[in-house]
Amino acid sequence: MPRSRWLLERASREELKPHTRYWNNPVLLFEFENFQGCKAEFSAECKDVTEKKLEKVGSVIVVSGPWAGYDRHGFTGEQFILEKGEYPRWDTWTNSQNSDTLLSLRPLKVDGDEHKVHLYENPGFTGRKMEIVDDDVPSLWGHGFQDRVASVKSLSGTWVGYMYPGYRGRQFIFERGDFKHWNDWEAPSPQIQSIRRVRDMQWHKRGCFLDLASAKTPAPTPAPTPTPAPTPAPTPAPGPGSDPEPAPAPPATAGAS
Repeated sequence: MPRSRWLLERASREELKPHTRYWNNPVLLFEFENFQGCKAEFSAECKDVTEKKLEKVGSVIVVSGPWAGYDRHGFTGEQFILEKGEYPRWDTWTNSQNSDTLLSLRPLKVDGDEHKVHLYENPGFTGRKMEIVDDDVPSLWGHGFQDRVASVKSLSGTWVGYMYPGYRGRQFIFERGDFKHWNDWEAPSPQIQSIRRVRDMQWHKRGCFLDLASAKTPAPTPAPTPTPAPTPAPTPAPGPGSDPEPAPAPPATAGAS
């Protein structure tokens, strides 16, 4: 069995505590795409992955997550959410198309199973407010909120926001705490158009979490039984006292001239 598969299966068998926790299971970084080249294993935060003799990172295997990756040293620059699974090339962990570099990473804390966040239009938690509780929002516009988000309160759980709808574009990670200004999450502008929860599950790229236990195929609905057409009632025979219908009169005969 390949080592990457063995590590993933081992992590799935381990019992997780329900409280705030950090992950101790490793994340594997590979020098080239498709898990080739030099490999380095991390089980704690690392401010500079090149210290492990990695000149670059071309692919990633997350044995247990979530983790946060950064395109600069010291947990700065563009952010990437790394959840449990395999990332064979750089564009599988980011779709912003701005950076193919991963130079630092750290495990994210998971603060229980409940999620609640407040989004504000202006800095300092002012202006219009949107509250999201235990839900993923692929479009703020679709929920009646604009794309301008200048401050955030992450009241519980860990969240990741995106610049564009459908969980696309640059990513911004919100762990529990207050973010008074978009500079606090290293955004170039106050723009967030979609946001979702970070949970202890593998994130499906199409916009939902994989939950094989509950993903049961519903039984097919039986076809409705056709309703038979009503049988017309027979025409009753005339009674003995009823007058029969008169016969038609014979045609008139023309007289002789």
